[in-house]
Amino acid sequence: MAVHAKKIAVYVLVVFVLYVIITDPAKAADYVQLGFEGISNAAKAVGDFFTWLADGAK
Repeated sequence: MAVHAKKIAVYVLVVFVLYVIITDPAKAADYVQLGFEGISNAAKAVGDFFTWLADGAK
């Protein structure tokens, strides 16, 4: 049952993404840029944390 629900959720998500891309490509590009900025910020934060740890957590 859970497998079917997961497949349906993925299908609905894909349809929604395609709908947004087709109806408003500029807004879809903004969403992609926002996502990449979030990933970049998260990676920088993880790097800063490990640098802090390597420096002796001072």
